[in-house]
Amino acid sequence: MSIRHLDRLLEPRSVAVIGASGRPASVGATVWNNLQGGAFAGPVWPVNPKHRTLGDTPVFARVEDLPAPPDLAVICTPAATVPGLIEELGRLGTRAAIVMTAGLDRDTRQAMLANARPYLLRVLGPNCLGLLSPRIGLNASFAHVDARAGSLAFVSQSGALVTAVLDWARPRGIGFSHMISLGDHADVDFGDLLDHLASDPHTRSILLYIESVESTRKFMSAARAAARNKPVVVVKAGRGARGAAAAASHTGALAGSDLVYDAAIRRAGMLRVDTLQELFVAAETLTRFGHNQDDELTIVTNGGGAGVMAADAAERSGVRLANLSPSLLAALDEKLPATWSRHNPVDIIGDAPVQRYVDTLNCLLATRDAGALLFIHAPTAIVRSDDIARACLPVAQKASGRLLSCWLGDDAVLPARRVFEEAGIADYATPEQAVAAFAMLGTYRRNQALLLEAPAVNGVAEPALETARAIVAKAIEQSQLMLDEASAKALMRAYGIGVVETVAVPPDPQAAVDEASRLGFPVALKILSPQLSHKSDVGGVRLGLRNADELRAAARQMLDTIRAKRPDAQLEGFTVQPMVARPHAQELIIGASVDPVFGPVILFGQGGTAVEVMADRALALPPLNRVLARDLISRTRVARLLAGYRDHPPAKLDAICDVLVAVSRLLADLPEIAELDINPLWADADGAIALDARVRLSAAPVAGAARFAIAPYPAGLATRVTWHGRTLELRPIRPEDAAIHATFVASLSPEDLRFRFFSTRRELPPSELGRLTQIDYDREMAFVAIDAHGAGTPEILGVARAACDPDNVDAELGVVVRSDLKGQGLGTLLMDRLTDYLVARGTQRLVALVLHDNSAMRDLAHERGFVRDEGWRDPGSLRLVLPLQPLPTAT
Repeated sequence: MSIRHLDRLLEPRSVAVIGASGRPASVGATVWNNLQGGAFAGPVWPVNPKHRTLGDTPVFARVEDLPAPPDLAVICTPAATVPGLIEELGRLGTRAAIVMTAGLDRDTRQAMLANARPYLLRVLGPNCLGLLSPRIGLNASFAHVDARAGSLAFVSQSGALVTAVLDWARPRGIGFSHMISLGDHADVDFGDLLDHLASDPHTRSILLYIESVESTRKFMSAARAAARNKPVVVVKAGRGARGAAAAASHTGALAGSDLVYDAAIRRAGMLRVDTLQELFVAAETLTRFGHNQDDELTIVTNGGGAGVMAADAAERSGVRLANLSPSLLAALDEKLPATWSRHNPVDIIGDAPVQRYVDTLNCLLATRDAGALLFIHAPTAIVRSDDIARACLPVAQKASGRLLSCWLGDDAVLPARRVFEEAGIADYATPEQAVAAFAMLGTYRRNQALLLEAPAVNGVAEPALETARAIVAKAIEQSQLMLDEASAKALMRAYGIGVVETVAVPPDPQAAVDEASRLGFPVALKILSPQLSHKSDVGGVRLGLRNADELRAAARQMLDTIRAKRPDAQLEGFTVQPMVARPHAQELIIGASVDPVFGPVILFGQGGTAVEVMADRALALPPLNRVLARDLISRTRVARLLAGYRDHPPAKLDAICDVLVAVSRLLADLPEIAELDINPLWADADGAIALDARVRLSAAPVAGAARFAIAPYPAGLATRVTWHGRTLELRPIRPEDAAIHATFVASLSPEDLRFRFFSTRRELPPSELGRLTQIDYDREMAFVAIDAHGAGTPEILGVARAACDPDNVDAELGVVVRSDLKGQGLGTLLMDRLTDYLVARGTQRLVALVLHDNSAMRDLAHERGFVRDEGWRDPGSLRLVLPLQPLPTAT
């Protein structure tokens, strides 16, 4: 439903256990004992008509007998009782419930949700382990142990994994803000909890175990918002799952659903790990090393073999080892024996005394050139490992944000490992695990960089939209859901994608010869048949035909072969196209298909006839721009070939990116596109050109902007207005506006900066600039007033923005106009445009926080009907509210 009342779920002041019991090993007894035995300070009330007391605690027979409405109810009763209990609790005033009961059939589950809805009562479960909020001592679960308080939140669809993580974390001193078992997530889901945890001050990092996702746009919006604020790490089960094997395009065959989850997690700025062990490593790393920003690693070891293992792991993971500078080498030479390695890994020799460890760490930590440090120690009989740990601890603690440790072994190094762990220093069982953790953090930072990227103007021309729609409409009207090659290429041309001229002719060899004579030899000949998607598989493609005789013979043979192999195929004719001579071109594939969970998805990779065998591809969710398109390309092996080698100059990457962006736009504009292949797309230093294209349509819409997991740019909201004799464009802000938005902010006076941003910074860091220009159009809107200046550089004259809460109840307003244009009605123009938009999307209230001395904004708000929130208690500001819709009656 929303994030409303999740505070009652996660931080209740009182709890009722319905079905509390004294029967050993029952869920009701375990939950009751966990709540009673914990440190929860609020009242905990048992409800069970079969008991008068549980120990010394009186038991209430019915919910209505409770002394007050509990903030949270934990239901451990049979499935048939659940809907009625939810109704009673809602009527009483309870706004959160955990349903641990399993076995709710569809009708019972729907009845439960229907009874909860009028009261906005939030339901966790059913069929869940429960939750733990250790900071307030709450253990509303049937887990076998309690959790330590800390800053990690763990949300899991598997209760078993909650208990496994609990068991792993306790001896390592890792604590949690919340541990939540979703169970069947009938109501409260990942999106709800990500929204809540993103703003939870007690949560610094979020771990997710995901088996499936519903409400994908809500999930993606919540995930992107959370990942901007704090690290989010995901274990996604089911890597082996694939989409339907019988697909009409290469893209449909290649785009397995797990690859789409990969693309979604990456696009949201989260980090994916593959195993539970890697999740534990991620938890350790985020808790104790998460703020590290180093790109290079220096390995310190007392054993050459351990150093080599770490270096090998670094090479496999793409981790760069730092080069030791001459000054650092000189410093180390003074402290280490002449036989030390003199390179990275730094091998200080197995006979190292305690002081040698301390001196080496001091030398390396004295320079930033060494990057992060991986400290590896293997036990010896010369010096005790715990003596080394205690001696190094003061140095290590000062640089805990740069230091990873690996105490190799078990019993001999256990005391040393405990010394470092208790001091909060990240520790790993093996060198490979430590290097993987460092690489994991680097991947996370790269995903974050994409999330906050402010891309350059992409330069893609506007499509011939009416032409494209006419092609699609005609094909659907004629029930031709697989476009012929000529129509598919015409569709590509409509979106500015270069294609080889292709002409369709009847199934007559002479007709093919006549057309080839006009186009010029050599030519390519292909069969034209709606039943033959992969033409080369049945001998339906011949290339490099040099003259009329070769072409005539090839056409006759092609007809005979296909009639023999595929007598069911309707042979409509041939397509003839001139051969393109581009000897240095790389064969690529760009495609699109519709994932059943995340909707439209775009594929890029190495193309040609062996595309499935090569399987060199990467996926991304639309919408794309050039920056995201470049990232997609970079995740394939063919990207290295596109960079140039030997006598092959680098390919024109911008041209490939523009094809990807055009396909993204096509998917948004044409909801009937079910699958699309451009294969091969030839790319070289001169650009990109499509040699073949395949498009499958659906009579019912399956794609389109409305089905994107990430809301695309709402170009339809742009309009032109006349203002004081000038023509301005009022449109939603774009990521490409980062540069002109920075110029706009720099033009504001210190007073206007203070009024808008509550500070006087004249230059915004890239991360904040990204937040202002790369917005989630599903939850935010910012209208900019643009003076295009003809062909000159456009200027932003003013901005009105609103950030809606996930429930679409309140939208927080911000308006700022260039300082030299104040008082001329531009702020009113922008605010009215924004208000109209919010009314249309159903937002209930527009809220403005205004400094007391911002008289211009106060006057504008008063003029537009805002009223003061008398309950606001901030002495430095006012809270002004404008109702936009009638508020719901439920509370």
